[in-house]
Amino acid sequence: MPSCDPGRSTFQNPPGPGLSEEESQLGVNCTGVATLQGLTETSDVQKRSRACLYSGVRCVGSEEHAGVHAQTQGRVLLQTICAAGIGGTFQFGYNLSIINAPTVHIQEFTNQTWQARTGQPLPDHLILIMWSLIVSLYPLGGLFGALLAGPLAVMLGRKKSLLVNNVFVVAAAILFGFSHRAGSFEMIMLGRLLMGVSAGVGMSIQPMYLGESAPKEFRGAVTMTSAIFTALGIVMGQVVGLRELLGGRQAWPLLLASCLVPGVLQLASLPLLPESPRYLLIDRGDTEACLAEPALCPPPQMYAYASSVFGEAGVPPEKVQYAIIGTGCCELLTACISCMVIERVGRRVLLIGGYCLMTCWGSIFTAALCLQSSFPWMPYLAMSCIFAFILSFGIGPAGVTGILATELFDQMARPAAYMVCGALMWIMLFLVGLGFPFIMEGLSYFLYVPFLVVCVCGAIYTGFFLPETKGKTFLEISEELHRLNFPKRSQGPPWRGPKVIQSTEL
Repeated sequence: MPSCDPGRSTFQNPPGPGLSEEESQLGVNCTGVATLQGLTETSDVQKRSRACLYSGVRCVGSEEHAGVHAQTQGRVLLQTICAAGIGGTFQFGYNLSIINAPTVHIQEFTNQTWQARTGQPLPDHLILIMWSLIVSLYPLGGLFGALLAGPLAVMLGRKKSLLVNNVFVVAAAILFGFSHRAGSFEMIMLGRLLMGVSAGVGMSIQPMYLGESAPKEFRGAVTMTSAIFTALGIVMGQVVGLRELLGGRQAWPLLLASCLVPGVLQLASLPLLPESPRYLLIDRGDTEACLAEPALCPPPQMYAYASSVFGEAGVPPEKVQYAIIGTGCCELLTACISCMVIERVGRRVLLIGGYCLMTCWGSIFTAALCLQSSFPWMPYLAMSCIFAFILSFGIGPAGVTGILATELFDQMARPAAYMVCGALMWIMLFLVGLGFPFIMEGLSYFLYVPFLVVCVCGAIYTGFFLPETKGKTFLEISEELHRLNFPKRSQGPPWRGPKVIQSTEL
């Protein structure tokens, strides 16, 4: 059992994977970079705290306290994952799916509001454009949130950023709740934009927060919980959006404003839990606070337009809302399975397998749409392909892609990496959200072809350029990534990893 003895000058820990005996004694930088050369700090406390953070264990005073400490870690693990997730990726999934249920009601409200102001109803094509704007303002806000997440994570820290992020949630809930009474569809648009900002910040900082706090043996499983909360949010949004609950003609403002509930739960629970130890030590240089925190242990736009997709596949209108709940349950199931197997089969297998299966089922879905007028059972095949497509997405790309930014980049580059990844994701969601209705009209039965091309490209890129990160330290991952992308340089002297840094620069 590793321990930090205050009376000794070295960290007592048997060498593990990625840790030599020298490294165990001298300590390592929290970015995963060995500090065998160029150690500027001589404080024993700093060396011990670095080694403790790197190996994923907290300093304990003696062997007798090990059992109690393990129980505390497990409790803190569960509490932190739930508190970060309920106001993070849960909000993303929840607000992604609840907008589908009141589609007709919001379109009618927009038309009635316009007619009350001008005396003329909106043409059908302008109603479609207005609805596309309401849907796509969410990913546009997500883009702004992703760009904001990096500076927030550095200046405020991971935990405080998640807490401050709820300001956007409160403002959006107020706008949603009073939009119908005020007769303003613009309030819905602004609320969607603010919820997008909140989702963009949460989706970047939540996996960063969990990934930096977890030891390498459980880092993938802990970070994969972000995908579980996304799927859980999608399912909850679909259930709450049922006509029998808040999806009716009069209750839709309450449905949109219900995003306040997860925000309040996070505000009540997250302040009681620890900050990322890596942030405290490297960015703030606060060794005492770092030692005080325990370490932790063990396609989306389809949901916004799900009714249209199932209608195209031939599902009766009265059954669509129940089929939509089935899609969310499928992703939740596969996210849970992926979380359990990711540390066994690895990231690359899940990613490549997921992309290949998505390509397969998407191709069958396209063929089924083309032949649905020829065979009476084709609509059932098309609907089955939708479920299979979502199952394939959930088992790999849905969750694994969120882990990669944590594992492939060091402490200094990680916030910027999440900004770039988040910006790209939200730009794509914005473009798809704005253009999907017109893609359906233009491509008809071949609406999935552009997505199949993306899946094929994703599988090829993963196979050639992404290293396997399962069970590896950040240093080992950096070396593998360097070897894959610069094979000629790997023939020279061993690469020692990125430069040792003391803090994250904005």
